[in-house]
This record gives sequence, structure tokens and C-alpha cells, in this order.
Amino acid sequence: MEDCKFFSTSTILLFTVINMVVAGLSQQIPTSLQGPFKPVTRNFDPSLRRGSDDLPMDHPRLRKNVTSNFPEQISLALSTPASMWVSWVTGDAQIGLNVTPVDPSTVGSEVWFGKESGKYTGKQTGVSVIYNQLYPFEGLWNYTSGIIHHVKIDGLEPETKYYYKCGDSSLEAMSEELVFETLPLPGSGKYPRRIAVIGDLGLTSNSTTTIDHLVNNDPSMILMIGDLTYANQYLTTGGKGASCYSCQFPDAPIRETYQPRWDGWGRFMEPLTSRVPMMVVEGNHEIEPQVANITFQSYLTRFSVPSNESGSNSNFYYSFDAGGVHFIMLGAYVDYNKTGAQYAWLQKDLQKVDRSITPWLVAAWHPPWYNSYSSHYQEFECMRLEMEALLYQYGVDIVLSGHVHAYERMNRVFNYTLDSCGPVYIIVGDGGNIEKVDVDHADDLGKCPSPGNNIPEIGGVCHMNFSFGPAKGKFCWDRQPEWSAYRESSFGHGMLEVVNSTYALWTWHRNQDIYQEDSHGDQIYIVRQPELCSTSSKGNNISPTANVVAELRNPSFSSFCVLFNLPYQTRQNPSSATAIMFGAPFDCPYTWTRSKGLTVTS
Repeated sequence: MEDCKFFSTSTILLFTVINMVVAGLSQQIPTSLQGPFKPVTRNFDPSLRRGSDDLPMDHPRLRKNVTSNFPEQISLALSTPASMWVSWVTGDAQIGLNVTPVDPSTVGSEVWFGKESGKYTGKQTGVSVIYNQLYPFEGLWNYTSGIIHHVKIDGLEPETKYYYKCGDSSLEAMSEELVFETLPLPGSGKYPRRIAVIGDLGLTSNSTTTIDHLVNNDPSMILMIGDLTYANQYLTTGGKGASCYSCQFPDAPIRETYQPRWDGWGRFMEPLTSRVPMMVVEGNHEIEPQVANITFQSYLTRFSVPSNESGSNSNFYYSFDAGGVHFIMLGAYVDYNKTGAQYAWLQKDLQKVDRSITPWLVAAWHPPWYNSYSSHYQEFECMRLEMEALLYQYGVDIVLSGHVHAYERMNRVFNYTLDSCGPVYIIVGDGGNIEKVDVDHADDLGKCPSPGNNIPEIGGVCHMNFSFGPAKGKFCWDRQPEWSAYRESSFGHGMLEVVNSTYALWTWHRNQDIYQEDSHGDQIYIVRQPELCSTSSKGNNISPTANVVAELRNPSFSSFCVLFNLPYQTRQNPSSATAIMFGAPFDCPYTWTRSKGLTVTS
């Protein structure tokens, strides 16, 4: 295509006016195309409390409100685009020195569902299970759960409201009628309306603010990225939870847990999870060791995830589609080495992703790879070294993690180097747990942790001094790293709103903003650039050998594309570094140029 050299006066005037209008709008919400951003830090607001006490078990939101074999702790999870998991608990858990597990087959597992209230055209049955948390030490209490039910209902239509009941009809113990709405199909060009992201939630008064705030933001799906209940911040006998377990219970013979906190958490979440599907991945507080190397019993038994559906055969890692987004949930507390089963599964899963069907590729796991706080600094370098190149190769767009009890959004990065084709990494480990907000940064004077700190509970240690870049020869940066775009110490949650195949609006909502309209901590449009970033994914429609040149950064036109849905294409003259914008019959993506070389046009 030849360069456009001449425009009519009216055309120039039109685009001048458009540019002035959208330039004003773009000041409100930046886009990732304007990055890399100069690092920004907002320190903890001293008028707020860094933490709060856990809710007591007799709190109205934690108390059991059903009797006998009636369902409670009802929750939903996605299975396939046409099916949904429904899970719940019946009966009473037992805790004490001596407990007797119940027979899970004594209560049936049924779900009735239909598209009209009170008219149930479908009925499906499932499985029922229990688990034990046993501590054969003097004075420690044991636990056996109530009966946990899992039923998969299928044949569901997309974007459709369904009414359902669950329970055992033979015992006349069915739940009240509940309702959920299915998500769009992959390949439909549609996306989940709002995807809530929560990490490190717990059961404190801060947790209640987080969930109340999230409910007000009306999500259509939830990602719960580890550390759910913090039941392991207690002794088996209950009592008061500890913000630092090892400090308060230094002589415990094993890392104890108070399992009734899991039941309280299920009741606490039920008003939300009984109508909105929640996808979980394990964190370190879910390890909950018993004797004989038994771990993760509560996590593995209480939640249904699409592991078999995604070919992983492990609830620790799996994938699923939600509209035009392919989600990959990875396990940091199981083998992640290149020689292991998880890596082999991940490689196969990425190879199957078709970006013409699911343009967005989002990954999530609990502990972050990129983190500039002192807490958990470089803790999971081993996992990053094993897996980062694979995620980069297949063009993962966004990575979500928790673990650090604060918020941080990175510039696009790969191997600690700014890279406009790297993912946007985001930390949201700020749900409201008892361990308090993290406030110290590794680059603060005297706050750089020693290489002997931040040792993962499971996995290797790969702490290192940097061998390149501004931090060369150092373990910690002496200032906020250039790959860290924004960080703030506060409790909150995130919300991802995918606009189309190119744009997704990310908003971090701080708890203190719950009563303030249109107030939030951080907001940005994350923009995919498939024309720029060649990947191994199918459906990218770009030659992997294409040469591209320097990236254009024009916030007005990027926002214009989002706000007015005006497709356009960009061509850049490398010699003058000036861009020419013009309307074109394409969907919001356009040709971009990066690093010096050839201009890509179409």
C-alpha cells in the first residue's frame, strides 16, 4: 500500500476535531499502549487500619441457618461452555478428639433446573464425598466434614437465565429456588460482562467490605486466586486467629487448622457463589498438612473445577473458556518443572488455543513472579524460570496473582525487561485477610529481604542478583523497578471487563472507595496487539516472520477506538515518526510498529 501523502482540508479538519474530543476523554482512562509507564507508588493511608480481627463463628454471615439434610454452602463453577458444576454441603461436620465420619451415600445429590421459575425441565444427579483433617497429637482436635455434593448439569444454552434447586428430593430436603445466568460461547465474539478477581480473602471485617463492594459491582464470574479461608491461622481447638501463626504458636507440633472456618466461609460466600460461578486455584494457606504427607484435603474435596474437561486430571491446574477468553489456572504448590506433568499439560493446552475463537488468554496462579514488595520478593523465581518463556511464546495477555497483601500492576515485561509483547502482570492479594496489608517495598531503604528469606513452602529456591539492567549486580532494586507501573498498599478487589477482541478494561477497587461513586485505585485499558506480537497461538492471522518497527503511542486514538467503537488502522512513517490515522473496515485492532525495522501495513 502506498503512503498517503495528501488529504483534503475537510478531512484534516474532521480528524483534528476528533482528536481534540478523544484527547480529553483519554485523560480519564489510560491504555497500555501509552506504556511503559513511569513507576508510581501510593503508600498506605495511615488513617486506615492495616488489618482487622476475624469474624467470630457466631457471626450472622457465618452461622448455619439450615437444619438436618438441607443444602448449605451452595456454589457454582464453570465446567464447559454448556455445563455448570453445582456444589453444596449437607449434615453436620464434627470436631473433637474423637470423630466418626458419616456415610456420604446416605444423602442424595440432585439438581433440578429450567428456564422458567418453578418449572424444572432438567434433573441431574452427582456424587457425594467427605474428608477428614486428622491430627494424632495429644490435645489436638480432629475434624470430619459434612457431606459435600457435586453435580454437573449440562445441555445449557448460552446467555440464558436458569432457575434451580439442589438437594435430595427423597428426603424432601431441597434448597430454595436459586438462579444463575450462563456466559457467552467461545467464538461468538462476546465476553463475560464483568470478571471479579479476588486473592487472599479470609474472613475478617475487611473481607466483608471486599465482598460487599464486589457484589455492588455486579460480576458475572469470579476468579478466586488462592488463600481462601485462612483456617490454618488457628489451632485445631479454634479460639482467636493469629496474624502470624509461627509467632503466636511457636510450639505447635504441626501446622494446625480450625476446619469449621471452611464451613463458615462457605456460608459467608453462598449469597454470591450460589448465583455467580467462582473458579478457584490453590494458595499456600490451602496446603493444610496432616500426617503421612496428606495435604490440600479441604481444597480438593470442597471445590469442583474443570480439570478432566481440560485434560489436566488435577484440581491443582486446569483451564476453561468463558466467552472469548481462555483462562489457565496454574498450581504453584505442585511440580511445575519442565519435566513434570503440569508443564506438559500446559504446553498441550496452549497449543490447542485458537485466538480466532478465544482472542484473550489470561493466566492465574497464587504467588506472583513479578513483585517489588519485601513480602514474598523473588519467592517463586524457580517457577518463573521454568514457565515464563512458554507463556510468552504463546502470547498470554494478562497474568493475575495474589499472595502479596497489596496491589501492584506491572508494565508489560518479560525476563525483568520491558517488552511490549510481554503480559501485564497484576497482583491482587488484598482481599482482606487476618495477616494485614503489606506496606514495605524491597527498594525501600533497609527493606530489601535477605536471600535467606521468602522461602516457598513447596518448591525450590532460585533467588538471584540481577545480571543486567538498572539493578545489575544487586538483589534488590534501589528504586521502584521500571517494570512496576503502579503499586499501593490497601485492601480491595479487581474487575476485568473485556470490551472486544482488542480492549479490556481493568479496574482495581479499593475497599475505602465502596461508598464513593466512580472512585477506584487504578484503572487502565489493556490492549492486545496481535499484529505486533507474533505468537505460536493459532488464529493470530499474522506471519510469524513479519518485521515490525517502533510502537506508536497515541492515547487519544486508542481511547477513541474503545469509546466509540470506530475501527481504524495506523501506519507510521519511521523517518518522521508521525502517524496517519484513518477509518478502515476492521475490528479495533490495527497495525502497529515496534523497534527499528520495517513498517507493517495491510
